[in-house]
Amino acid sequence: MDRLTVVSALNDLRNENEPFKVLFKHGSLDVEIYKPNGVDHQQPHSRDEVYVVASGSGFFVNGESRAPCVTGEVLFVPAGVVHRFEDFTEDFSTWVFFYGPEGGEARQSKMAQLSTSKC
Repeated sequence: MDRLTVVSALNDLRNENEPFKVLFKHGSLDVEIYKPNGVDHQQPHSRDEVYVVASGSGFFVNGESRAPCVTGEVLFVPAGVVHRFEDFTEDFSTWVFFYGPEGGEARQSKMAQLSTSKC
């Protein structure tokens, strides 16, 4: 894989029975396309993730905040945080990029600090 397009990703997704499809993996990076149908039923994930809204618009709930999101917008969610899309347009879809260690990079940094601290 040297490139992905929204059109080809959404075409691949039409053949699935899920609202998402993993399109590419390399190291800790997973690239997916996600197109919820009516309601977003996501649960918190175990790794950090970045969304890039590919089409449409809606609202993004990230922890305690809720804000509008539009095509082209980049959204970050730390591992373990409750999040979802709400009131999105029928054409809404987003790229999803999962990366890093289980528990997220912030957790890994805290663990490294604990292991190097002196008593």
